[in-house]
Amino acid sequence: MKNITVSLDEETYRLSRIKAAEAGTSVSALVRSYLVELVQRRTWEMRFDRLRKPQHETLEAIRARGGGLRAADNLSRVALHDRDAHHRRCSPTLPASRRERAP
Repeated sequence: MKNITVSLDEETYRLSRIKAAEAGTSVSALVRSYLVELVQRRTWEMRFDRLRKPQHETLEAIRARGGGLRAADNLSRVALHDRDAHHRRCSPTLPASRRERAP
């Protein structure tokens, strides 16, 4: 564990000691807790940004293509619930002659 030195004005130090006493801890523990929280928050922000980037790129590609989803792109109710059609089209165990061709 590393030690650090922090310089504070008298009033800030006094109020920090009061706050630490109210929390039943030390000023050092308050500073440590703050720094740990600060680093963890930054780590989460970086993860969030890394995950948000592909989502943003996908949405931009959809917008560039002319907007969102069109009603014409939707499957019919029958096709939506036809589970066997998916298996016939995608199953590698079926002979090619029995598989449907993707539209």
